[in-house]
Amino acid sequence: MERVPFEEFQKLDIRVGRIKEAYKIEGSKKLLRVVVELANGETKQAVAGISKFYEPEKLLGKTVIVVTNLEPKSIMGYTSEVMLLAAFTDTDLSLLTTDKEMPPGTKVS
Repeated sequence: MERVPFEEFQKLDIRVGRIKEAYKIEGSKKLLRVVVELANGETKQAVAGISKFYEPEKLLGKTVIVVTNLEPKSIMGYTSEVMLLAAFTDTDLSLLTTDKEMPPGTKVS
């Protein structure tokens, strides 16, 4: 595994977010469009390949961990502005969250 200098890791802006909206993307078997609330009510959109593991309505209100400063990417006509972090195996996936209530926008380090 390649090692990354700590200074490179520090460039990532990782935050707590709260899922406000989630929708299946028409024409895709695995993609969901997820709207995540960050600090002060600001929202960002993610396009994530998690529909095999999560129904959109069960994501509403869920606290998640997101990377907020990646370059936006267009996926199936939607712009993904943040990345939801998850742990995964060949057969399962779990979105990363906090072990107690933290407000949207809280810095993760």
